[in-house]
Amino acid sequence: MLAQTHKRGHAATRAVCLIFAGAMLAGCGINTIPTLQEQAKAAWSQVLNQYQRRADLIPNLVETVKGYAAQESKVLTDVVEARAKATQMQIPPDILTNPEAFQKFQEAQNSLSGALGRLLVITENYPDLKSNQNFLALQSQLEGTENRIAIARQDYITAVKDYNTEIRTIPGRWWRALMYPDAEPMQNFSVAEGTEQVPEVKF
Repeated sequence: MLAQTHKRGHAATRAVCLIFAGAMLAGCGINTIPTLQEQAKAAWSQVLNQYQRRADLIPNLVETVKGYAAQESKVLTDVVEARAKATQMQIPPDILTNPEAFQKFQEAQNSLSGALGRLLVITENYPDLKSNQNFLALQSQLEGTENRIAIARQDYITAVKDYNTEIRTIPGRWWRALMYPDAEPMQNFSVAEGTEQVPEVKF
């Protein structure tokens, strides 16, 4: 009976020690790296989601403009080709830690932004197009999407900054060395010259 009581007391003490050790580890940042990593990945998913939303709007926009400004074939073709390049790009699983792949992705999206901007500029020359209800609806959706892209990118930039800072500073550096040696710094968006602001859509 005494032996059983002693065993139970020993098991209870071990359980309390394990709980205490777990609480101490959780409180000292052992989970911070994977938590920030998942937040950055979730923010990246939102960036991709908003870029896809924009890509989905473009075919209808191109068709609407074509109905009023078919002679602008070069601009229309540029938009279609830039969209194809951006949407057909193979995104590798390691894109967030692969500088070359991330740069190619950003360049493809910047190219599409530029082509889309040129398309919207030419619409100024077509008053009938600017008053078309379908075009106005697409304009509103596109404007909203550009705003969502800007917000999604900012959220991603912030999440990556927090994650990269954690794995490069103490105690995150120690936890990375001990527990997460595969935690690589993530890539972040750079601002191309002349694109510091979200394109202003005017009709």
